[in-house]
Amino acid sequence: MELQHYLKILQDRWGLALITAMLMLAAVAGFTFLQTPQYQATNRVFVQTQTGSSVADLNSGVSFASQQIISYADVARSPLVLDPVIEELDLDTSAQELASQISTAVPPETLILELTATDDDPARAAAIANATSESLRLQVSALETTEGESTVELTVISPAVEPTSPASPNILRNGVIGLALAALAAVAVIIVREFFDNRVRRPEDIEQAFDCAVIATIPASKDETNLPLISVQLPQSAQAEAYRELRTNLQFMGLTGDSSSVLLTSSVPGEGKTSSAINLAHVVAQAGNRVLLIDADLRRPTIARYLGLEGGAGLTSVLSGKADLEDVTQPLETEGLEVLASGPIPPNPSELLGSKSMQNLLTEATATYDFVVIDTAPMLAVTDTVALSRYVGGTVVVAESERVRRPQLSQALEKLDVVEARLLGVVLNRVRRGSRGFYSYDYSHTSDSALPSSRPMPNTPRQEETETTPGLPSEESRDAQRPREEPPRTRVGKNMDLRRGRRAALPSDLTAAPTPGPPDAHQNQRSQ
Repeated sequence: MELQHYLKILQDRWGLALITAMLMLAAVAGFTFLQTPQYQATNRVFVQTQTGSSVADLNSGVSFASQQIISYADVARSPLVLDPVIEELDLDTSAQELASQISTAVPPETLILELTATDDDPARAAAIANATSESLRLQVSALETTEGESTVELTVISPAVEPTSPASPNILRNGVIGLALAALAAVAVIIVREFFDNRVRRPEDIEQAFDCAVIATIPASKDETNLPLISVQLPQSAQAEAYRELRTNLQFMGLTGDSSSVLLTSSVPGEGKTSSAINLAHVVAQAGNRVLLIDADLRRPTIARYLGLEGGAGLTSVLSGKADLEDVTQPLETEGLEVLASGPIPPNPSELLGSKSMQNLLTEATATYDFVVIDTAPMLAVTDTVALSRYVGGTVVVAESERVRRPQLSQALEKLDVVEARLLGVVLNRVRRGSRGFYSYDYSHTSDSALPSSRPMPNTPRQEETETTPGLPSEESRDAQRPREEPPRTRVGKNMDLRRGRRAALPSDLTAAPTPGPPDAHQNQRSQ
């Protein structure tokens, strides 16, 4: 499981791993090609002693040579040998510096001394090796001379030749080392990043850190900004299917009767709570339910602007006693779906949402409609949501993948826990394709990327989905039982059946820019 966990981390952060590996490879390549090429030439010398012809003399001579050859290797790098080499080759260096260019080696079980010279000029490298060998032969001959005759003789068996290719840098070796370092650096960076990154990315991040379930995972969509009601405009997309999954999960949570209301909120602005509320209300209405969508974000309301509805009267009008609920709700083109806009922004949103009037409004709404969806302000910004959460059947927290951080989500959930609000679960929003926790399939569904990103909504009633909620009549049976609707009136009255005749179609093109609003609300269009 540990290996699988790390492989999933690598899958999620492959971009960062690739960049790290490329940078490491570039560094190794730069180091390799900025190095000055160095050439090596080797001269091989055989060491022998002048001894008698008997077996004992020969053995004694071999033993003496094997003991002395190590000393000759050290002498080869001494000023005694190198000063004549510098003078002969007219080198602009010292004996100490030249010694750093010469290395000696004695192969095991041999009487051969290898002298290797390194230089950036191949011809000079060979000349230094041969000159050093000759100088060593003369100096050893002088040192080992007794009674006018040298007891040790050095014979060159393989003179140094000019090398044709540099010994360093070794491109193949450095390339292998670079690949290994790149892989190690990539793995190290993503593991360190994963350890210190406290952003919520996957469902398991929420389920492991908090005692709550992820009841839906909404894939990210490049069209989400321009298509807030993506379940209508791209009904076969993965996003629309995810909202239908959310609807199904909520059906099994006991949201019936007075508890048939759900509140959608988020920790911070910009996590997609408003678009989630709009799409949830739509798919619940598609299943044959009468749904009321309430914009209870009295700080920066956006539902009316998203859907092209009138926002001058709405929730605050009802709470202040200036209108009844049925007077200010606006039906949409989707059968059974109505919207209660926010109305004028009040100076005391928290007090209004936590008032007895709001509780009475929700009681009336749950008695009139099968399901009530409420969009509210982010919890960490204001206390409006906490005040309202006591009056609803349950609360759903929308968390945007890779945006909200664990401490922020933890603080938001703690606020709900303090007032003993019923938390239904968390919706993980805008999950990138390929991330852990996001699974896609293809049952003849057209992906959102295959459809145009700006498909206008026709003003004629669209064909509804055939799926129905268990226990509710089908769409065909409802149409047969529904009385003929009367023509819309110019003035909205309190008769619910007459008011049903006034249906507001969705704007013909939801991809168009919204009607300009207050500066702060316009800037928050994406964040909501």
